Amino acid sequence: MIQVIKKLEMRVMIITRKDIAGKIIEYLQHKISLPELVNWAESMMMEADFDPHDFETIRDIISRLGVSDVKAFGMAWEDCEQFLFRLGYEAHVIVKESSPMATA
Repeated sequence: MIQVIKKLEMRVMIITRKDIAGKIIEYLQHKISLPELVNWAESMMMEADFDPHDFETIRDIISRLGVSDVKAFGMAWEDCEQFLFRLGYEAHVIVKESSPMATA
């Protein structure tokens, strides 16, 4: 009897600075919720490898994002701004009037 053994190829996702910045930006733009950001970060901690060039920065930010839904930790605008800065990005806020105000 001949047995065919298939070698399992495990694909490992490598998380980069750009990946994390993208998720934080999606959160700030209300494209994903805080629970979605936290779930993503928790998944990345368990399933992904971190870019070795930025390992410590990526590990620190991902682990912090993973507990952002805990009241003791939370996450403020300043936290996101600092995360983005550590990832090599600058955050700027643009405020525009959403509709013309009627004059009385």
